[in-house]
Amino acid sequence: MIEMKEDQIEFLLSKAIDQVKTNGEIQLVSFTKQVNRIDPLVFFEAAKMLEKNRIFWSSTADDFCVVGVGKAYDIVANKSRYNETEKEWNKLLQEAIIHNPYEVAGTGLLALGGMSFDPKRERSSLWENFQPSRFTIPEFLLTKNNNTTYFTINIQVTKNDHPKQMLRACKQAEKKLFNTFIKIPQGVGIKSKEEKNPEAWKHSVRLAKEKIEKNEAKKIVLARELRLELKNKAEISAIIDKLIKTQATSYIFAFENGNDCFIGATPERLVKLEKNQLLSTCLAGTAPRGNTKEEDTRIGISLLDDEKNREEHDFVVKMIKRAINDYCTDIDIPGKPVIYPLKNLQHLFTPVIAKLKDKYSIFDIVRELHPTPALGGTPTEESLAFIREHEQLDRGWYGAPIGWLDSNQNSEFAVAIRSGLIKGDKASLFAGCGVVKDSDIEAEYEETNIKFLPMLSVLGG
Repeated sequence: MIEMKEDQIEFLLSKAIDQVKTNGEIQLVSFTKQVNRIDPLVFFEAAKMLEKNRIFWSSTADDFCVVGVGKAYDIVANKSRYNETEKEWNKLLQEAIIHNPYEVAGTGLLALGGMSFDPKRERSSLWENFQPSRFTIPEFLLTKNNNTTYFTINIQVTKNDHPKQMLRACKQAEKKLFNTFIKIPQGVGIKSKEEKNPEAWKHSVRLAKEKIEKNEAKKIVLARELRLELKNKAEISAIIDKLIKTQATSYIFAFENGNDCFIGATPERLVKLEKNQLLSTCLAGTAPRGNTKEEDTRIGISLLDDEKNREEHDFVVKMIKRAINDYCTDIDIPGKPVIYPLKNLQHLFTPVIAKLKDKYSIFDIVRELHPTPALGGTPTEESLAFIREHEQLDRGWYGAPIGWLDSNQNSEFAVAIRSGLIKGDKASLFAGCGVVKDSDIEAEYEETNIKFLPMLSVLGG
């Protein structure tokens, strides 16, 4: 591992402390260095020794992974969450002392987090540890980008801090985090399963169909919950390990807050920004994988030809185009979807490429895109009103935007599906489906069962 430049960090810390004494404002110091390769999952597991919250985010297809440990700063917003978060983030960027000679995506000052699906929905006790919007700047950050590894320390200083003491504490923490002898624990098994109100959920699907048949909506997405009792307290590292091995084309994520962890493997990108280059994804329309190559191909062709799924997919394509039209130029959307295969499922997929106009940000796009018709329905307000009245659960962060943004003008958000909330030896899994005029209630129910599979399988079900 490359040695920390102690005198350089000590100088930055002293400078920050002097600034705090002068202006009394919050002062963040961020220092990034390149380090020898370490398995991000080993780093994540080692972080347990620091007894701090952990965050994991990876995109195997992009050879990108970040692991956050602890909290240097939290951006929490309740009402105007997009505006409040952007305002506070921009203020931090202006005032922070950032030493990052690499300026690689995912390094430097970086915030990771998410928000609830519907801020108008009253929060239940299930999601008591997850605010309507929360983005954390980790105290320690490991970034793996294109086979190169970086380590970032983010520190919030006060006027009474001492640089040498702070530096000593950082070195002690770093030594624990880079303990390569750490072993990933074994997975857990499922003791029991309980579907939460399946008949009531089917009734809500029936009511949604009636509303659509009256032309009061075109599509309504309804989610349901599967409660699990595990044989032992869940080992988050073991679950992530299995998700990485079984869901290679998805975003793997885990957000710890207190004793709870929201975790999953979502295939659905909401939006990615590299400077002003925007990439979004239309992912709607679902079918299972086949047992043989021939069966798999046959199911894929059937999905491409299926009127119900193509209509559902087209809702998303049109919405994304409409949502970004005022914010972007050079919008490029293919005319037809292709098949996007996962381990357990296959989806209809259409990429969207565009250029973001100078005066707009990632938050403008996320605000316009969420919720997509794939997670809410269309028209948006009518479908959300129906969901609030008839859905049997508080979605919390399920189905909502989760992601990261850095001080190098890079950011990425995904839609938090194929996920679950772990609470010790208990887990709640979530899955939904889009109800349209031709929906078959039992078929929609079976589709949600298929969508439970990615999380069920890694938990031992």
